[in-house]
Amino acid sequence: MTKREFTAVYQKRGSRYIAWVEEVPGANTQGKTKREAKENLEEALVLILESNRKILSGSRRRTIFREPIHVALPAR
Repeated sequence: MTKREFTAVYQKRGSRYIAWVEEVPGANTQGKTKREAKENLEEALVLILESNRKILSGSRRRTIFREPIHVALPAR
């Protein structure tokens, strides 16, 4: 299993927390507490990444190449 690092963003809205992953569109969730939002976000991210792999592995007509890619981002 490979570990990867992503950026989780949390925002308090009313009595709840919303959370999303900057690098992965669609990876977002909410929770009553920040801890709950974080747990939900981790689960959502794993499900999205697993689903994306399954979709690609099911396409037998295309040749697929996987390799790491590194980019430099400006400091915030």
